[in-house]
Amino acid sequence: MNKEEIKKLLPHREPMLLVDEMYLENGESISKYTIKGDEHFLNGHFPGMPVVPGVILCEIMAQGSSILVADKLDGSVVPMYVGLNDVRFKQPVLPGDTVETHAKLANIRGNIIFTDATAYVNGKVCCSGKLTVALTPKK
Repeated sequence: MNKEEIKKLLPHREPMLLVDEMYLENGESISKYTIKGDEHFLNGHFPGMPVVPGVILCEIMAQGSSILVADKLDGSVVPMYVGLNDVRFKQPVLPGDTVETHAKLANIRGNIIFTDATAYVNGKVCCSGKLTVALTPKK
């Protein structure tokens, strides 16, 4: 999926749309997002030494994993975090880096989605964790 196709799936829009492309391969979602350096979250994190905040890496993983439940994202629900578990940050992510996420569906219970996700930069793990998202009715 390219960015315009992703916008048909996700309710996120710039500046919080953090996926440039995504696809499924053998039941695993794979997505990519390149840190341009002008993102709002880099302005104060940290002055003179911009580093992508960990919570943004988690958001990148969550958005990238959304294709796993594309059939449930029909515009009537908004995917919202309800849990982050066992999250680990292994290396800093900097402007110019391309974050590649891989996620697998761990479980679905009603409107609650559980995924295991890992983010990489240049083949090295930068973040991993278990993400829990609720498909919340759109108001």
